Amino acid sequence: MPFVTINVLKGKSDAYRKAIADEVNAAVIETLDFPADDRYQVIHECADQDLEFQSRDQDRVMMHLVMRSGKPDQAKKAFYARVVEALARNPGISPGNVLITISENHDIDWSFEDGIAQFCPD
Repeated sequence: MPFVTINVLKGKSDAYRKAIADEVNAAVIETLDFPADDRYQVIHECADQDLEFQSRDQDRVMMHLVMRSGKPDQAKKAFYARVVEALARNPGISPGNVLITISENHDIDWSFEDGIAQFCPD
């Protein structure tokens, strides 16, 4: 159930973007214990000069997850490792060119529909 924003270089194929999205989702399910049907992802394509990652100039990905607080550090570390391993395999991004950040929030910070805070019933 994290909300995942994935930034990739512009001009990549649909298959490339889908591979990243699928691998990130699989890692979320396997390591952070979220349900399989809780997929909330946005992929942004950025021009080379708009996706700055220090001096890296090869293929690179930057992602940010926003999720409810409470996942243990070990689960987050397992997520990081699983993502870079998977993206190295498919679609072939060097682990050193993957940046991952996680921000946590609280139950009241989510509304999935109808303007209702589903995690905070009245």
